[in-house]
Amino acid sequence: MLRELDSFIEYLKHEKNASSHTISNYRRDLMQFAEYIHEKKISLKNINNVILRGFLASLYEKKLKKSSISRKLASIRSFFQFCIKKRWLEDNPARVLSTPKQEKHVPSFLTEEEMNAFLDLPRSDKNIDIRDRAILELLYATGIRVGELVWIDLDDIDLTERMVRVKGKGKKERLVPFGVKAAECLREYLQARTTMIQGQITEEALFLNYRGGRLSSRSVERMVSNTIKQTAIRRKISPHSLRHSFASHLLSRGADLRVIQELLGHQSLATTQKYTHLNIKQLLNVYKKSHPRS
Repeated sequence: MLRELDSFIEYLKHEKNASSHTISNYRRDLMQFAEYIHEKKISLKNINNVILRGFLASLYEKKLKKSSISRKLASIRSFFQFCIKKRWLEDNPARVLSTPKQEKHVPSFLTEEEMNAFLDLPRSDKNIDIRDRAILELLYATGIRVGELVWIDLDDIDLTERMVRVKGKGKKERLVPFGVKAAECLREYLQARTTMIQGQITEEALFLNYRGGRLSSRSVERMVSNTIKQTAIRRKISPHSLRHSFASHLLSRGADLRVIQELLGHQSLATTQKYTHLNIKQLLNVYKKSHPRS
């Protein structure tokens, strides 16, 4: 089965143009399945839905989250479809399996007051602090993912039009606007950036680490975590929480859900709709004020 897996990974890279993150997930999920099949001494052609149910049962026994199990099942389905395309298999044994019902989680987000306090924390005039201020303002101003932020290059930013070109999932590009405050912080950072490149004039990345190279997602996550500790907020907040806050605040101020979908780069409107429940309190307040019999 390993030979077929290698072919599938190459297909994802060169034909599907999948991101490195997506490819890594597929490889990890399918290697786990391959190990299970190897232990059971089952060949690719002899895999059926009963064997697949046994694999899923083993994942439940390991206390994996339903979201992780769903992703692994999706990876297996895609792999079998590839095998059918290559005529290595005639049928997809994962087709009849139902996806585990997902738990509904409320995305963590900050209120507008908390966000203002978070962004307006006093910072020094050190280059790193100027950079961090620009990062936080841009994350909240655009709602982009951290993985998208760290891959922004200098050529992707237009301070005059206040637009940024973002490379999203599946390497799809989109243009996202940002506000005056983020533009001010970016201008200040770009001046500081010239002293951070340490002679590396070929570095295209917008946001740099202290060595003058491209900043990593992990570094941004640590920075957000450290910044939260300086506030009175005592709940878990991640960089993705800024994305949730962006969507929630736009929605609460009357933005159309489909506009938010475009800004966030969601392929499906259903993905964006998870933010609607965040505004139930606001809806109730409007109802009480507006309905004559409330």
